[in-house]
Amino acid sequence: MSTRARQKPAASDLKQERAIRTRALILDAAARAFADKGYPATTILDVAELMGATKGAVYFHFTNKNALAVAVTEEFYVRLRSAAQEVQEQGLAPLAAVTELLTRTGAMFRDDEVIRAGARLQIEQSLIDADLPTPFLGYTEIVTGLLRTAEAEGSLPAGSDPQALARVLVSAFFGAQHMSWVINNRADIADRVQEILAIVLPGAARA
Repeated sequence: MSTRARQKPAASDLKQERAIRTRALILDAAARAFADKGYPATTILDVAELMGATKGAVYFHFTNKNALAVAVTEEFYVRLRSAAQEVQEQGLAPLAAVTELLTRTGAMFRDDEVIRAGARLQIEQSLIDADLPTPFLGYTEIVTGLLRTAEAEGSLPAGSDPQALARVLVSAFFGAQHMSWVINNRADIADRVQEILAIVLPGAARA
């Protein structure tokens, strides 16, 4: 048998790769639909048409619209965790890392359809007949960890509570992105993030 023949991908591998690509296309189309129309108004047909496929192709990967909503929301948190990991790998000072994380997350809420969809689905979760991931906890834990490091390094004002400060920051951020969405379609979210940092964590600007 030739080397080329031995290296040829098996049919099962090619099929799996196609399935993975198709699932990703479905998630992207579902995110676009959920972000633009909301969960109640979105249909499986909307998703199929956005990706140029049939409803059968969508149903092959997802049993119903609830399953799509769960998958998009899970991907929302995957992307937030990935952004946080990338920031942590930069080796920034802790307050600078908080600034970078919130700034980067704000840009994601403006530019990333999966992030916009996940945010909207969390708001509409009472209309979804499925359990979605609990919002905000993981993100708050990451910010808390950075602020605890800052406290240990003496970068926070004396008497600061890193956990409480993280809750305030995350609450302010997610509230601000929602207001920015409703009022300005998130066009001004970068400015809102900088306002939050300047008022709640002024030391971050100098980190």
